[in-house]
Formats: sequence, structure tokens, C-alpha cells
Amino acid sequence: MIVRIEIHREGDDYEYRVLADGDVLFDDAGFSSVVHALVGAVEGLPPDVRAVEVACGGVVSGTYPLTVLASSAAQVAQHAVNTTAAVYEALQN
Repeated sequence: MIVRIEIHREGDDYEYRVLADGDVLFDDAGFSSVVHALVGAVEGLPPDVRAVEVACGGVVSGTYPLTVLASSAAQVAQHAVNTTAAVYEALQN
């Protein structure tokens, strides 16, 4: 199964939602960074999840095998932040 993790910023905190086929499986809030929210989301995934689509601020940054995401959460989070910033910048020009 492939799920989607959506990460949003709310004030100084980050929150996530994990969705499968558009339905929310679980969510949580109060994280200090994108990487902490991403790690929190991955820790709660059901065992049949094989890959994860990551979206940050409404922008999809990629789909990753769960093994890659688990071992490189900081890099995936940074890529999500960079991708979101680049898209927002392009939309303003």
C-alpha cells in the first residue's frame, strides 16, 4: 500500500495527516519541525505500507519507498521544504 503524508505548519508547530485512498488513517500535531512530524507519521504506519507520498504545505515533493524514508527522514524532509519553497516562489513570479 502507498499512503500520503501531508505536513502543514500551524503557527510555530507542524502537524501531519496520513491518508490512504483519500481517507485519514491518523493525524497528530505539535511537532517542532518538518522532520519531527515526518518521523512521527512514519512511526505510526501500518505494516502493509511499502511507500509514502510526501506533501508539505500542499506541494508533493515525491514518493519514497518506506525503507528509504525511514533511513533518510532528514533528507526527505529537507527536500520537501525546498520543493515547497521553490513552488511558492515560482507562483509569485
